[in-house]
Amino acid sequence: MRAYILAFAFGVGLLQQQAELPDLLWAWLLVPGSVGAFLLWRCRVAIFSITAKILLALIFLGAGLFWAAAFAQWRLADALPHEWEGRDIQLAGVVAELPQANENGLRFAFDVEQVLTEGAIVPRRISLAWYNERRKYAENSVSVLPRINAGERWRITVRLKRPRGSVNPHGFDFEEWALERNIRATGYVRKADDNLRLDAMVNQPSYRVERLRQEIREHFIQALPDHAYTGVLIALAVGDQRAILGGQWQIFTRTGVNHLMSISGLHVTMVSGLIFALVYGLWRRSHRLALWLPARKAAVIAGLAAAFGYALLAGFAVPAQRTVYMLAAIALALWLGRFASATAVLAWALLIVVVLDPWAVLSPGFWLSFGAMAFIMLVTAGRIGKMHWLSGWARVQWAITLSLIPLLLAMFQQVSLVSPFANAIAVPLVSLVVVPLTLLATLPLLDFMLLPAHVVLSGCMEMLRWMSDVPQAVWSQHAPPAWAVAAGMAGIVWMLLPGGLGLGLRGGPGLATGFPARWLGAVALLPIFLVLPPKPAPGELWLTVLDVGQGLAVVARTENHALLFDTGPAFSTEADSGNRAIVPFLRGEGIRHLDAMIVTHADSDHSGGALSVLEAVPVEWLVSSLHADHPIQLAASNKRQCRAGQSWQWDGVRFDMLHPTEQSYSNPKRGTNALSCVLKITTIHGSVLLPADIEKSSEYQLIENDGNALSSTVLVAPHHGSKTSSTGEFVRQVNPRLVIFTVGYRNRFGHPREEVMERYRALGSTLLRSDNDGAVLLRFADSKVAVETLRALRRRYWQDT
Repeated sequence: MRAYILAFAFGVGLLQQQAELPDLLWAWLLVPGSVGAFLLWRCRVAIFSITAKILLALIFLGAGLFWAAAFAQWRLADALPHEWEGRDIQLAGVVAELPQANENGLRFAFDVEQVLTEGAIVPRRISLAWYNERRKYAENSVSVLPRINAGERWRITVRLKRPRGSVNPHGFDFEEWALERNIRATGYVRKADDNLRLDAMVNQPSYRVERLRQEIREHFIQALPDHAYTGVLIALAVGDQRAILGGQWQIFTRTGVNHLMSISGLHVTMVSGLIFALVYGLWRRSHRLALWLPARKAAVIAGLAAAFGYALLAGFAVPAQRTVYMLAAIALALWLGRFASATAVLAWALLIVVVLDPWAVLSPGFWLSFGAMAFIMLVTAGRIGKMHWLSGWARVQWAITLSLIPLLLAMFQQVSLVSPFANAIAVPLVSLVVVPLTLLATLPLLDFMLLPAHVVLSGCMEMLRWMSDVPQAVWSQHAPPAWAVAAGMAGIVWMLLPGGLGLGLRGGPGLATGFPARWLGAVALLPIFLVLPPKPAPGELWLTVLDVGQGLAVVARTENHALLFDTGPAFSTEADSGNRAIVPFLRGEGIRHLDAMIVTHADSDHSGGALSVLEAVPVEWLVSSLHADHPIQLAASNKRQCRAGQSWQWDGVRFDMLHPTEQSYSNPKRGTNALSCVLKITTIHGSVLLPADIEKSSEYQLIENDGNALSSTVLVAPHHGSKTSSTGEFVRQVNPRLVIFTVGYRNRFGHPREEVMERYRALGSTLLRSDNDGAVLLRFADSKVAVETLRALRRRYWQDT
C-alpha cells in the first residue's frame, strides 16, 4: 500500500506543476482502469499480477492528480471578479485569524458572511489591512486604530484586488501561498463612519481557538514587556512566527535551528509523549479506571488529544500536521493491539496531508519534515543490535544534517555549517526545558514560568549568537539543478545504509559486512556543488529586469562581472526588495558578489532594498546620486557619485553613464528624479538604456547633450511610464524595439499611462509589463536579443492572467 500512497502523492505533486488544470471528465478513465486492474489481479498469473500492480499504481497517480485538480477548481471558482477590483464594497463578516500588527497598522484574515453592496461578488475568505489613521489633537498627531480581535463580527467597507505577487527566479510565489491558505482576495479597510463591530465573539470552535491564541500572545507581552525574546516564546506557544524579530531569525537561520522556533514535530511529539506517560502512570493506579478502560488506551487518547490541541493552538502548520497524523496512526495501532511499521505510519501521514491539503507539496516545510523523518527511519527502523543512546542520538543527528543538505541548497541555496553543534545545544534546551515551561505558562496562575523559560532561552541565544558570528557559519551557493538534487539524495541514502557488523534489515539475517562501498554516495553529492549555472560568453550581456512591484531593480551580467541597477522598494522595516527578491536571485544564480551597485536616486521605490543587499552581498563599489549622509552611502565602503561621461568596459561590454551632469548637482531646485543616474549598456548584439525616473526636462537635456547616444535596442521605460516622461522626442530618439514597464499591479499612480504606451506602439515597439509578465530575462547574444518572461516560462494554473 505504501507504493500506492507514494503514487497518489506524486500525482498531487504533478498537478501542482501544470500551467492549466485538466478537464475533470478525464477522471472517468480511472473507472475502467480500476476494473481492468481487478480482473488482472484475479487471474492469479504472475505476469498479470505484476501488470495489475503497475496499472494500480498508475490509477493511484491519476487519482492524486484529479483529486488535486478538483480541489483547485473548487477553490479557484471562489474569485473576485475583475470588475469589482478597486471599488468600495461593504461587507459583514468575522475576523478569522490572529491579527498581525506592523508599523502601518494591522493585517488579518476575514471570513465574509454577507456582501452588503448590491451586485458585488466577494470570495468567502480575504486578507485585509487596516491602516493607521493620523488624527491631530491640539499640537499632537496620534494614530487612531480600533482594537481588532479574532472572532469578532464587523461591518466594514473595503477595497479589494485579486491575489497578485511578484514573479522572480528563485523567488517566493505569493499567489500559490494565498491559494493554499484560501485567501482569494486582498485589500484594505476604507475609512468610513459606518465601520462597526457587530459582535464581540462569534461562537464557533475555530474562532474560539484564534481568540485563545491572541489572548495568550497578549498575556505573554504583558508578562514580559521589555524582554528580548518574548516573541520567540510567543512563537513556541501559539506558532506566531512573525513575533520573532528579523535579527533573531537571522541567528536561527545561520545556525540551522530555525526549525525549533516554530511548532515542529519534535515539540508536538514531546508534549504528546509527556501527557501519555503522565496519564498512563496515574490511570494504572486506579483499579476502577483500569477495569473501565485499560491504562494504555486511556493514555493513547490523552496523548493524541494533547498533540492535536497543541498543533491547533499553533496554527496547524505542515510539520505539526504530519506529526499529529503520524501519532494518530500509532495511536490506532496501539488501540487495536496491532504492530504498525514506521514506514507505514509515515506513508499514511503523507496520504492524509496531501488529501486534506494538496498544496502542501509546494511547501518547503513539507519536504524538510517528511524528508527528515524518512531518513531518521532509514538509520533507526529495522536495525538489529544494541546501541548506546548517545550513539543512537548522534546517528540521528548525522542523518538529519546530511540528508537535508540537497533540499536546503535547492530551496534556499544555503546550509548552516554549524548546525550540528548548534542543534546539539538548542534541541535539548528548547524542546525539554523552554517549551514545557512556556506551555505551562499558558495555564492560569502559572505565568511565572515565563521568566525561567526566558532565562534559559537567553542563555541558549548567547551561544547561538556566538556561533552565528563565525565567519564561515553558512555555506551559500547557486541553486543546483533538479537532477543533481535527486542524485545527491540517492547518494545520501547509499551512505546511510547499514555498514557495520551486526546490522541488518528487519525480517532478514544480519549483514556481516553491511552494504559495500558506501563512500561512493559522497561522489553522487558532488554535482550539487560542482555543476555551475551557465554564464554569459565574452561580449554577451545577460540582463534580468526583476519584478519588484512599483519600483526598479535590474541585474546586468557579463562573463566575469555583475552589476545591480537600483534595488526596488521597501515594504516594511524588515521586508524589502533586497531581501525578498534581489538577494535570493543573486544567490540562486551563483552571483557571490557585485562589482557595482548603482542606486540612481533617493526615492524609496529605487533605493528601498539597498541596505539589505549591502548586508548580504559584497559590493565592490557603490555609484549613486545620494547625499553623503544618506544611510546607504554610510553603509558602503567604496562609493562614488554618478556623472555623465563616466564609462568602463567589462568582458567586451561597454557601460556609459549619460546623466546627471555636473550642473545637475549644483541646482538646488532639482528634485530627486532629475538626479537619476542614466546608464547605457552596449554590446555587439544590441544595447539597453536604463533611464530610471528621469522626466521631461532631463530627457530634453539628454537629447541636447548627445541625442545619438540614446538609440537603443531595449528601453526600460523612464519613470514607470508616467505622463511626466517619455516625451515624443525622447521616444523617437531612443527608437527601441522592446520597452519594459516596471510597475506594480493596479498601482495607485495609474502607471503606465495609456498615452505613453501609445507613443511606443506608434514606433512598432514591443511592450512588456512586470505586473503582467513578471521578471523579464534578456540575453544579448548571437547578434540578437532573446527575450523571455517568467510568468510565461514558469506558468502555473493559479497565476492570474
